[in-house]
Amino acid sequence: MATRWAGPGPLSSPHLAPPRPARPRSAAMAPAADRAGYWGPPTSTLEWCEENYAVSHYIAEFWNTVSNLIFILPPIYGAIQSYKDGLEKRYLAAYLSLTAVGLGSWCFHMTLKYEMQLLDELPMIYTCCVFVYCLYECFKYKNTVNYPLLFILIGYSFVVSIIYLKLKEPIFHQIMYGTLVSVVVMRSVYIVLWVYPWLRGLGYTSLTVFLMGFFLWNVDNIFCDKLRAVRDKMPPVVGAVTQFHAWWHILTGLGSYLHILLSLYTRTLFLKYRPKVKFIFGIWPVLLVEPPKKH
Repeated sequence: MATRWAGPGPLSSPHLAPPRPARPRSAAMAPAADRAGYWGPPTSTLEWCEENYAVSHYIAEFWNTVSNLIFILPPIYGAIQSYKDGLEKRYLAAYLSLTAVGLGSWCFHMTLKYEMQLLDELPMIYTCCVFVYCLYECFKYKNTVNYPLLFILIGYSFVVSIIYLKLKEPIFHQIMYGTLVSVVVMRSVYIVLWVYPWLRGLGYTSLTVFLMGFFLWNVDNIFCDKLRAVRDKMPPVVGAVTQFHAWWHILTGLGSYLHILLSLYTRTLFLKYRPKVKFIFGIWPVLLVEPPKKH
């Protein structure tokens, strides 16, 4: 994800915490030592601390690009599992929208082109809107649609998109995204404190992982020059560990994915399903949902 956002988040967030204001690309430009590459000079309004084309001639920011796999592969698996379990389509949309964020971020960091930046940033807004809808509809009867909330979220996405395309101002995007994340966080806190307190572990883990990513993202922004100097003295593979924007992707991708599990767990409990969190290879959490027992 590309946002330089000033608020806590899933998601995210999630996709879900203030950094310094976003710097325009002219002020954050990579130094002349960065290599020229396949996609030509950057046209995005933001750049990051990773040296351009240092690993591959075809990928501008290699580690910031490949780290987006965590936004792509696990949510695809989750979407397939949700479809097999016959769960509501809103959760299929939640998983796939998170995948869309990862694909957009992949394209952005690979090319550093403005058009690809939009594919990263705008889906972050849309994904958070899906998260909001899912969370606020957790305690409704099955197969109901909250048309007023749906209209508000679609209108919000549309207005934000139009204004951002016109202004091209990263701070506007940050505020709009941060507003949605705040709504998600407040609703999540309500659920784990007063409705299903036994889900606190999952809810707090999601938020903590996201905040860890946010912390490293700030370190990457603030201490970029020092980090580059350290990397110059390290073997390439070891230096890759200091690519903290890539760690931001990994941790926020995991935090956002865990948020979907929290939302889906809450929903299936309300519907009297039997959800269980299991771990693939003892590492990656997935939610398995069994239908209600028939009496």
